[in-house]
Amino acid sequence: MYVDSHCHLSMADFVERMPDIRSAMAEARVDRALVICTTLEEFDAVHALALQYDNFWASAGVHPDTEGLKEPSYEELIDLGSRPRVVAIGETGLDYYRLNGRSIADMAWQRERFRVHIRAARTLGKPLVIHTRSASDDTLAILREEGAGVQGVFHCFTETAEVARAALDLGFHISFSGILTFRNAQDLRDVARWVPMDRLLIETDSPYLAPVPFRGKVNQPAYVPHVAAQLSELKGCSAEEIGRVTSANFERLFQLPAAGSAA
Repeated sequence: MYVDSHCHLSMADFVERMPDIRSAMAEARVDRALVICTTLEEFDAVHALALQYDNFWASAGVHPDTEGLKEPSYEELIDLGSRPRVVAIGETGLDYYRLNGRSIADMAWQRERFRVHIRAARTLGKPLVIHTRSASDDTLAILREEGAGVQGVFHCFTETAEVARAALDLGFHISFSGILTFRNAQDLRDVARWVPMDRLLIETDSPYLAPVPFRGKVNQPAYVPHVAAQLSELKGCSAEEIGRVTSANFERLFQLPAAGSAA
């Protein structure tokens, strides 16, 4: 019924509780999840989950806000992105939220890292998972320069309607998280109301950003129906219809078979 298109399940606490996590998913009718990689160091753990469970898939990439760890090369991303059950490159993008006294010019290393991910995605023919925070102008500019023919998703979308329109014009999907249910997120709900149904995805970004009524608790894939329920109110349809449409969008974007088909 539902797909969690972006979650972080490789941390030890989740791995130890995986039977309970998966049982809760089944009860909530969340039948698939994309487990996201944020560092090269965690890739093996992320990939292991996708190899172990036939309704999990993996990405390969380095989060833009990660410093002091191994830098991804084009060749390494091609290698990791070619492995079985790796369906996306990322998450990648730009994050200028914590400059810590630096200027935007000082963040050239982030922009180069982003370009490397885009080039790998284009070579592999796989979608990009985009993270952008306080950096939407540069994110869009680099996608326009480097991303011809590349598709993907702006995950955990919190930007303006203008950014959403630009992302859609570039052929990207828009994914909404539990933030959509927060009391102070009316502007975001206004954006979500008009995003075309065939470009929508839903996610938890677990373990972060648990939706109402679980706000402040550890998030998990079983909570993604609450995002669908909020979207259904905005779109004037049932939560089940949101689940059906976003699942079909997930399958199309990440080049996966329909639920119940061979993996």
